[in-house]
Amino acid sequence: MSTDRYHQQFTVSWDQLHRDVRVLCHQLVERDFKGIVAITRGGLIPAALIARELNVRLIDTVCIKSYEHKEQGGLNVMKGVDHDGDGWLLVDDLVDTGKTALAVREMLPKAHFVTIYAKPEGRPLVDQCLTEVAQDCWIQFPWDMGIAYVEPLVDQVRSRDS
Repeated sequence: MSTDRYHQQFTVSWDQLHRDVRVLCHQLVERDFKGIVAITRGGLIPAALIARELNVRLIDTVCIKSYEHKEQGGLNVMKGVDHDGDGWLLVDDLVDTGKTALAVREMLPKAHFVTIYAKPEGRPLVDQCLTEVAQDCWIQFPWDMGIAYVEPLVDQVRSRDS
């Protein structure tokens, strides 16, 4: 897959991510989970926030690599788990094309699978998501971004016009 498929961009701040996770947790608070399985790397931070909000102490990981920046390649499962997910909450930041979600669903068919963000191709594979975004939208997560100085607009215009 190529970066040509992304025509929109959605930037998520740390504050927005935390607010979104809390809203999702309100939907989950009545359930009891044995533990959380985070899909690394993107699911690590949402899983930690969810663990805090739901007071879940047991956290495991499924480690899968499918992206190199915006290029999606084959799936490389680096670490799985030794159960079927019964009673567990499975967490990822995003379900995109569904390739990773399908692989994890096969590993943990009984887990309750949640994502913060979902695209149409992958949405049917998760039990719950908070925000749906367009398939052609690249999501910029806060852990992939840095803070940088931005010139005032007037200075940008003046330098461009001179």
